[in-house]
Amino acid sequence: MTDWNKNISTDQIKVGDKLPDISIPITLQRLVMEAGANYDLSLFHHDKEVAITVGAPDAFANSFFNMGMYERLLREWAGPNARLKKIGSLKMIKFNGVGDTVTFEGVVSKIEENIVTVDLISRTSPTNITTTAFGIVQLNEVEGS
Repeated sequence: MTDWNKNISTDQIKVGDKLPDISIPITLQRLVMEAGANYDLSLFHHDKEVAITVGAPDAFANSFFNMGMYERLLREWAGPNARLKKIGSLKMIKFNGVGDTVTFEGVVSKIEENIVTVDLISRTSPTNITTTAFGIVQLNEVEGS
């Protein structure tokens, strides 16, 4: 749950800090709604038989879903006054498919003035990393925060 009164500042963080994780179950309904919302109607995102033809065990989440969850992770951590500058280098390593519960995680990897880089990963178990990326967040220091 987002605390919209919270604003992270650079004096509150250090390299190596972990962001609070977000876990979300992947259901067929969630995939259909997400695919419809961003017009990614590729059948393997909502049809098990088609997904199997590309090597997946079931329908699986698309890039937009993963990017959206990384954005949520960064925004909930940094607060409403931060500016998300970039989510980059998304690598889809394994499928986030129907029946999985995916955990999205971040670790602060660099701080330069008020610009913070966060290494991002998602996983379906402690040893099963499914995607990686990085995020760049500009922390807008607010008086009294």
